This record gives sequence, structure tokens and C-alpha cells, in this order.
Amino acid sequence: MNVRIVIADDHQMMRDGLRVLIEQEEGLQVVAEADSGLMVIDLVREHRPDVVVMDVAMPGLNGIEATRKISEIRPGSRVIILSMHSTTEHIFQALKAGAQGYLLKESAGHEVITAVREVTSGRRYLSERISQTI
Repeated sequence: MNVRIVIADDHQMMRDGLRVLIEQEEGLQVVAEADSGLMVIDLVREHRPDVVVMDVAMPGLNGIEATRKISEIRPGSRVIILSMHSTTEHIFQALKAGAQGYLLKESAGHEVITAVREVTSGRRYLSERISQTI
């Protein structure tokens, strides 16, 4: 069974890199990409992904607000925030909104894969630096 993933980031290069990284892994499939918070909401409704890998800073609707909406409309979709923001405020707001994972963009690529596998198994995943922050 494939884990269905939506990538949401306003930078095309980031989405391209994540797609390549994710699709190299057996059992993981990128089903859609969004460049805004509003677009990711529509794609979650349409594709019903298992996981959404999402940036915080996006036009239209930021990743934290989009996470809150995804938690309401599709509670079965797990959200992993992938951001450059490491402040306690960003982390707590994302987790409060329903994110099951939080990684920094400086994390190694394999950590994204680990996070996807952890949250699809029902566990929370926080990168080591995020765990130290909170």
C-alpha cells in the first residue's frame, strides 16, 4: 500500500526536491503539489492524502492555518510542517493546529522520510533541534 503525500510549499525548487526525495522511497507516492495554503486545502479534499508535507510561510493562507483546516476537513491526513522557523511560538502553534510532525528545512533529506513513516504509524515526529527547543 502506498502512502499518498501532498507537498505544499510556495517554492517550486523545494517541491521538486521533495518529490524526488520522496518518490525514491518504496511505498511513498506524491499525489499532488500546492504552492499556497488555499490550494493545499482543495488538494486535500480532492486527493485525500495520508500525509501533507507543508511549509509555514505560504501565500493566501499560512501553513499553520492550513493545518488547522486540514485537521477539520480530513482528520485522517497527517501534517508534517517543514519550515525554516524554529521559534517556540511557531512550533506550539503548528502542534496546536494539529500537525503531527515538525522539521526544519535544514534537516537532512532522510529525516523527511523518517517523519513520513513515523506519522503514518500514528506517532509524532519532531526533529532533534525542535525537540531541544521545546
